[in-house]
Amino acid sequence: MRKLILAMGGAAILAAPLAHADVVGLGANVSYWDSDLSGKAASNGDVVDVENDLDLDSDSNANLSAYIEHPVPLLPNVRLNYTTIEQSGRGELGASFDNIIVGLGGTTEVQSDLDLDQLDLTLYYEVLDNWVNLDLGLTVRDLDGELRVQEVGGTAVSESEIDAVVPMGYLAARFDLPFTGVSVGGEANLITFDGDSVYDYNAYGQYEIAMLQLRAGYREISIDYEDGDDELDIDLGGPFASVGVRF
Repeated sequence: MRKLILAMGGAAILAAPLAHADVVGLGANVSYWDSDLSGKAASNGDVVDVENDLDLDSDSNANLSAYIEHPVPLLPNVRLNYTTIEQSGRGELGASFDNIIVGLGGTTEVQSDLDLDQLDLTLYYEVLDNWVNLDLGLTVRDLDGELRVQEVGGTAVSESEIDAVVPMGYLAARFDLPFTGVSVGGEANLITFDGDSVYDYNAYGQYEIAMLQLRAGYREISIDYEDGDDELDIDLGGPFASVGVRF
């Protein structure tokens, strides 16, 4: 892990002299993300399908981000990003899961809730800054998640948690269509290490008028992470829309 962090940080530093902002720039945006969920969760060796068994569905997925860019060479630009994901559903277990016991040949109705919060600190450099924009850097993600499954009409409860700080490579590219205010682009954070992996990427189209930025696209997050006896292997993907301002 340490070698990976050093390698990503070194690549970003080497890219730093290639481009930098002429003035200080600030920006922020808020977005709504309508995502579908698939995958599995495991606790103490028992495995459940989060889509087919728990019937989890999106309640609210929101994203807030802000950044500052400056003209000081060698110092990275800074971006903060917060994503909150809430999924809930009522499904049926066909086999025992953790503390919830299902009799042979029977089923048990359960109420499930998945809460997943991600807080990112990204340090990045502008490698290109014209009609083609390219940023490279390093993201540190605080990943905090809990899956709670409770027997309907009973007292049996299973709680699986993930709490980790994950370093990730960061890449963002945007292509501006001159004199139109229209652009297309994408962003990605990713890491894979020792059997665990986290991927977070999006592709979008954007229209900018004065200080206002309107963006729509598709975002997908893939998490395969094990924390003690708890494991989460899920994919969330779907369209998003955002409104932002740039100063």
